[in-house]
Amino acid sequence: MNKKYIIVIISILLVLGITILLIIHFNNKRVYLSDKYYNEGNYIPIKSEDLDNIKNDTYLLFVYNDYCSFQIPCDQIFKEFMDKYKIDMYSMKYVDFKKTQFYGKIIYAPSVILVKNNKIKAYLDADAKEHLDIYQDSSKFETWVKKYIYFTKLDTKK
Repeated sequence: MNKKYIIVIISILLVLGITILLIIHFNNKRVYLSDKYYNEGNYIPIKSEDLDNIKNDTYLLFVYNDYCSFQIPCDQIFKEFMDKYKIDMYSMKYVDFKKTQFYGKIIYAPSVILVKNNKIKAYLDADAKEHLDIYQDSSKFETWVKKYIYFTKLDTKK
């Protein structure tokens, strides 16, 4: 074979490989939570005005109603996940959530919202049929969350 032909083939393969790696890297939606949320696995009750104090954080927020129509209360499903991975999550009553900047994009509760730097990155939509099973199965909730966050700081090094 001609040396030029081999060099061209190797160059094309190298460019393709780098392109694929860049696509994978930039399509990774996962983020890590701010350090203080890798803690005990507790709900941290907050009010709408408390969001100003955490606007530079990356965190999970559970918005809930005082009543639940699910067979298994979803706060129990989420708590199983939180206990397993020692991840803390804020919790806020829906009536208070309606006073936040996030209300409008998210209009139903319950919901779990991933917030990064005061912007919604992902959320469970209580009105979406494809999300209903996630509210009732801790392993499905875990799978959903894993698409968006690293469960430990060590996950980012894998």
